[in-house]
Amino acid sequence: MSTDTPAVRNDRSKRRIATTLFICAVLVLGAAILLYFIFSTEPTASRDGAVRQSASLVDVTQGEFGSFRPMIEAMGTVRPAREISLSARVEGEIVGLHESFVPGGFVDAGEMLVRIDDADYRIALEQRGSALEQAIAELEIERGEQQAARSDYESFDRDLPPERRALVLREPQLRSAEANVESARADVEQAELNLERTTVEAPFDAHVLSREINLGSQVSPGAALGRLVGLDTFWVEATVPVSRLQWLRVPDGDGPGSSVVVRNRSAWPQEAVREGEVFRLIGELEGSTRLARVLISVEDPLARESDENLPRLMLGEYVEVRIEGREIGDVLRLDRDYIRADDTVWLMVDGRLVIQPVSIVFQDERYAYIDEGLSADDRVVTTRLATVQEGLRLRLDDDTDSGEDIDA
Repeated sequence: MSTDTPAVRNDRSKRRIATTLFICAVLVLGAAILLYFIFSTEPTASRDGAVRQSASLVDVTQGEFGSFRPMIEAMGTVRPAREISLSARVEGEIVGLHESFVPGGFVDAGEMLVRIDDADYRIALEQRGSALEQAIAELEIERGEQQAARSDYESFDRDLPPERRALVLREPQLRSAEANVESARADVEQAELNLERTTVEAPFDAHVLSREINLGSQVSPGAALGRLVGLDTFWVEATVPVSRLQWLRVPDGDGPGSSVVVRNRSAWPQEAVREGEVFRLIGELEGSTRLARVLISVEDPLARESDENLPRLMLGEYVEVRIEGREIGDVLRLDRDYIRADDTVWLMVDGRLVIQPVSIVFQDERYAYIDEGLSADDRVVTTRLATVQEGLRLRLDDDTDSGEDIDA
């Protein structure tokens, strides 16, 4: 059994705690001294000479000075220049059709396309002719009656009031007989027209788009027979920004319109194109896009009279057009890819980058046309730079000096 008193045990516990705290303090102090030694003995970097900054390798080009005709590119839809819907003007049964009067067929001007049974109209013409002959005979009889009345009136040797004199001389009867002749003659002319209208002819050289009747069909006046479009010219309705209209030439009687190249990259061979000309400017903007509409005429669109290797235009076809604009004189032409932000170009001057503002008269799909800020001798940087800073050092592939020593 332990004989330590509580006071002795408490004294021992205090000594153990003090010992533990002392050991911890010694360890912390040792660690602090070690860290101080490590940081105080760390090697320091020293500057050894100078660093070398390399110039950026670039390619350059030069603009072309002169007078040019810019190209305005747009999209358009092929439309017929002449289109009609044939309609019957008399009623009857279809008894004849031209062999080419079928969808996709070609017909010449004046060819008979549709023939309607004309038996009734021939009979009607004969009847109207007989009525005319009868009216003429009655007019001759009335003229004889008037001559007899005039002889009788003169034999009386008396003056009558004008109105009674006209009745005695049968003047109203004569006017009535003359009117009957004119009416009968008009009836004959109408019967001749109706007979003529039983034959429907092509009004111009045409391409047949549709036919609505067949042999034996019964038609009435106004009934649709078919749809034709002219072969000589098609239109391409193209849309261009209003700001570019000033560069187009529209015919005004003094000269031709701007020349146009038409192509369909998706359907035609790669090099196949058709040539056209600006024909008219439509005086109304397209509803949703607010673009101006231009009509371009293309002659012989189905290539029937020209080179058979030319592609044929199809109505409703979506095509690309390149319109030659008005001439721009005394400008520098530069690839538009080399125009940088805010209408600037990068120049290489004495091995340094110069950011040069320019004045651009016009830009087409490929070029920018510059009238101020650039000369034909300036070297334009074509390389895209990761760092763009005025005065940046540049070099070409054949330069021997690739950099300069500068203080870091």
